[in-house]
Amino acid sequence: MDLIAAEKKESDNSHSENHNSYARALIDSTAPTTDNTKEADDERDLRAGLHPLKNKFVFWYTRRTPGIRSQTSYEDNIKKIVDFSTVEGFWVCYCHLARPSSLPSPTDLHLFKEGIRPLWEDSANCNGGKWIIRFKKVVSGRFWEDLVLALVGDQLDYGENICGAVLSIRFNEDIVSIWNRNASDHQAVMALRDAIKRNLKLPHSYVMEYKPHDASLRDNSSYRNTWLRG
Repeated sequence: MDLIAAEKKESDNSHSENHNSYARALIDSTAPTTDNTKEADDERDLRAGLHPLKNKFVFWYTRRTPGIRSQTSYEDNIKKIVDFSTVEGFWVCYCHLARPSSLPSPTDLHLFKEGIRPLWEDSANCNGGKWIIRFKKVVSGRFWEDLVLALVGDQLDYGENICGAVLSIRFNEDIVSIWNRNASDHQAVMALRDAIKRNLKLPHSYVMEYKPHDASLRDNSSYRNTWLRG
């Protein structure tokens, strides 16, 4: 985590390209890397003086439209922004992303490990669920950034059980959700809750809610009818 924070200043100073042209370049350079090439990529990054992350991540976004959610239309609306696998690559990407306060409602911003789509039906997600936290819009950006840093820096307990996180921009509030692989592993679910509270320094007044993805599929709702509060 200290390394990630330390690299931010250098990244800010060394990437002053035009925002729009660079954003297009990021979107155009998102060819996936297979697991078979990860070791070679890590070795290349080290030779280049870069610092590989434990996991490769992908930023996605969804511009939601009112109406009934169907799997086809929802998948069509999910757009890949950029992937990264090093500390330096993360800061290049993150510094060029729009801040949450500038995103229209309703929009979702997703950060997931490579190979996992931000869908309930994905094979990595289908047996899992998510912890949900609701924030006032004035503070959501700060908590989202802290969560992103914790995920990228592998700071949360049971990290191998975490799939990704979503920031949902809504009209009256913003909602952060952290997705995990196994909703039936109570120990891992509660350990993730505690790690989130600890890393975000979440005030006691905030209530966390948990909902399995199969329940979301049944009632076609991301944030209603949660099963567990803590």
